[in-house]
Amino acid sequence: MTRILHILDHSLPLHSGYTFRTRAILKAQQARGLDVRAITGVRHGGEGPPTEEVEGLTFHRTPGQPSGPPGLREWSEVTLLQAGIERLAEQWRPDILHAHSPALCGMAGLRAARRLGLPFVYEIRAFWEDAAVGNGTGSEGSIKYRLTRALENHVVKGGDAVFTICDGLRDDLVSRGHPADKIAISPNGVDLTLFGDPPPRDDPLTAKIGIGPGPVIGFIGSFYDYEGLDDLIAALPALRTRHPGAQLLLVGGGPMETALRAQAAASQAASAIVFTGRVPHAEVERYYSLVDVLAYPRKKSRLTDLVTPLKPLEAMAQRRLVAASDVGGHRELIEDGITGLLFPPDDPQAIAAALADLIDARDRWPAMRERGRSHVAARHDWARNVNRYLDVYQELLGREGMGQSAAAPSA
Repeated sequence: MTRILHILDHSLPLHSGYTFRTRAILKAQQARGLDVRAITGVRHGGEGPPTEEVEGLTFHRTPGQPSGPPGLREWSEVTLLQAGIERLAEQWRPDILHAHSPALCGMAGLRAARRLGLPFVYEIRAFWEDAAVGNGTGSEGSIKYRLTRALENHVVKGGDAVFTICDGLRDDLVSRGHPADKIAISPNGVDLTLFGDPPPRDDPLTAKIGIGPGPVIGFIGSFYDYEGLDDLIAALPALRTRHPGAQLLLVGGGPMETALRAQAAASQAASAIVFTGRVPHAEVERYYSLVDVLAYPRKKSRLTDLVTPLKPLEAMAQRRLVAASDVGGHRELIEDGITGLLFPPDDPQAIAAALADLIDARDRWPAMRERGRSHVAARHDWARNVNRYLDVYQELLGREGMGQSAAAPSA
């Protein structure tokens, strides 16, 4: 049985888009007959044993605490993770090392792979220097930004194979001079077995949190500046001039929460904006049931143009109606007017007009929902997308028929 060791920044039982994608990858590979484990770096930060079983998956933790000034501290992280990978490899004997961004994980994996004589696969989910700009912890063109980019280029150059999650990231790497035939795409996806028919509207919850008959525009996720939730709040008064019952439901939290709550309190539509705070993951589906249109008003930036988010796919998998800003990452997922709606970014008045038009076209909703679900099934179902990994693994190991021990559809 082929053994794949995944190298991660953090993992379950922590909840994030990063950990949910990892879970989907590992579960899909398990289902195809691969033996998979994962090791996390020191940034995982969760409490737990050195080896942790979560949802049938095995995660090994890297011990130690990095120290030193910026730069040396990050190199200490790489050294600690590399040592952990090599110790685990001596015991478990993986066939392939598969590291996932950020580049610190990639560097640790690359160094370990060369020491161990193993094939090395590197997967980029976002350029973390751009993510730092997007969440307000970095600035474009800074020394840290340039060093992170340079480190990523080094790992990509050294990898035997590279994956990105979308065309935007792949095209950017090719523009830097990396060979296109070395970079494959493993798009964001969902496990469709987790999504059946959408549950009925949770009426007790509507009464509890103060949601009326709607229409309800909703966002469920993390409150970062690049998500553009300030534009969604600013759009609500204009939307209510055409649809007086419209409400905005914001589920989650994050760095922008305080500012967004203050903006909402000062809005002419303050009474129609409901914040729930963070909710347990097991409860999220109840909140989805209250929403007529899931809105993703990401601001236009290098990050949002290059990276595809996971949330719209999850919404479409649940046959939810999606509306999103017309940025590169959304255009890879949503066909305007067919599987969802695209509206101009950074423009509250245009957002309001687009949402109002969509609400007016209720007769189109059922077909749009079904087309969205069909798009996810055809392009973003992990049962199919796992084949992209198997093809690369097979080529690196020179093996035939890898992962055919369990029946699965072809890609």
